[in-house]
Amino acid sequence: MLPLIKNEVTQKKKWITSEDFIDGAAVAQSVPGAIAINIATFIGNKIYGKRGAIAAALGAALPSLIIIMVVARLSLQFRELTIVQHFFKGAAPAIVSLLASAIIGIGKESLRDYRQIIITIGLLFLLIYLHIHPILAIVIAGISGLFFRGKQ
Repeated sequence: MLPLIKNEVTQKKKWITSEDFIDGAAVAQSVPGAIAINIATFIGNKIYGKRGAIAAALGAALPSLIIIMVVARLSLQFRELTIVQHFFKGAAPAIVSLLASAIIGIGKESLRDYRQIIITIGLLFLLIYLHIHPILAIVIAGISGLFFRGKQ
């Protein structure tokens, strides 16, 4: 959902800048909850204050909640069917592709210099091979950003 939200609020509606969106996404990832709802709440608050935040959170959460409830209900009833099992096996690569597309799109805009690329690669290594906690990765990235900021 992030690329869709980003395109809508930065390109079509021009409510916020791309840079503000990336900053909001960083904040949204560091707080508990679904990132799409967090970023929508951030944008709603930035544009219309508390009422905007509430409206944006509901607008982001309710459609997904309703769809998930319907799909969960149907999948419980029909999960034994071969066609349903094949559908979910086929959907998995699509989900991976969507995530990769979002990561690449946001990465192109947020990695502006070699320092940020080094931090990203280092954190990716720590997350994948040393299995550090994601919150620790965010803290390390923040401290690294503060450290490298003074070196420019």
